[in-house]
Amino acid sequence: MQAIDAGQIRGMYIMGENPAMSDPDADHAREALARLDMLVVQDIFLTETAYLADVILPASAFPEKTGSFTNTDRIVQMGRQALEPPGDARQDLWIIRQLATRLGLDWSGYGEGDEAVGAVFDEMRHTMPSIAGITWARLQREHSVTYPCENEGDAGRPVVFDDHFPTPSGKARFVPADIIPADERPDAEYPQVLITGRQLEHWHTGSMTRRAGVLDALEPDPVAMLHPLDLAALNAKPGDIVTIESRRGRVSLYARADESSPPGAVFVPFCYYEAAINKLTNPALDPFGKIPEFKYCAVRVSLGGTEPQATSFGGGRILAEATIE
Repeated sequence: MQAIDAGQIRGMYIMGENPAMSDPDADHAREALARLDMLVVQDIFLTETAYLADVILPASAFPEKTGSFTNTDRIVQMGRQALEPPGDARQDLWIIRQLATRLGLDWSGYGEGDEAVGAVFDEMRHTMPSIAGITWARLQREHSVTYPCENEGDAGRPVVFDDHFPTPSGKARFVPADIIPADERPDAEYPQVLITGRQLEHWHTGSMTRRAGVLDALEPDPVAMLHPLDLAALNAKPGDIVTIESRRGRVSLYARADESSPPGAVFVPFCYYEAAINKLTNPALDPFGKIPEFKYCAVRVSLGGTEPQATSFGGGRILAEATIE
């Protein structure tokens, strides 16, 4: 977003992400996305980011396409198409190949349908040594393989470092690390700490889970989790509206008593567009990991505020024409 401000990025093509909700200092992120000369969003729902797009490409959900899924347990799994994409929605690979063709690239050698998907996977394994031994035919036959699997015929390794580490001695190095203070610390004006994260019922920005009737019935409203002692200090009770303010904005939502939140801290899921908590978070980057400080910024909490209202965000499935002109 800073590069957009600096004029270094003039266009973006975003697939399956929702930075208008998930980026820190979300108001600034939305302003930056709106400033682009061209924003293309390829997604299955009209997300908050899609509302800022110049072009929306209607994509496919996971049961509507064949491909592989790799999870954080390093299991590469086969996913097979079970449904046709609705309306004029198209599979992601079809859209990307159409764009490539219009850009003058010859991708005809990939074949069509599942053959093209297999060709993409084969290209991946030839550029990623950790999955080099997993062929598309093997994945279709065995359904899942754990990596590292560097040679064809290898079983795959559920445990990565079973007898040595990739160091000259073969031993691991443990290095003590000091805690680096947060970029923004509590003070007299903003005495509490905001922590953002996910909720059991709603994943990430809620673009899919909040459209699931059962999940949304379980957790329909934006909530702030505060320690009961902090609630008592505000003369508030569970269900009251509280307002959280940082140096970047304010958000009002419903209070919930939660003893797992330490006194002085407030936890808020970032899935609620009507109370987009990332409007408050700090875009400062960790000096090593380059990750924004989503989990720590200074705020103040007060009793009262405007009741959260649903907005035009949260639209239905995109069924628009997918032809690329």
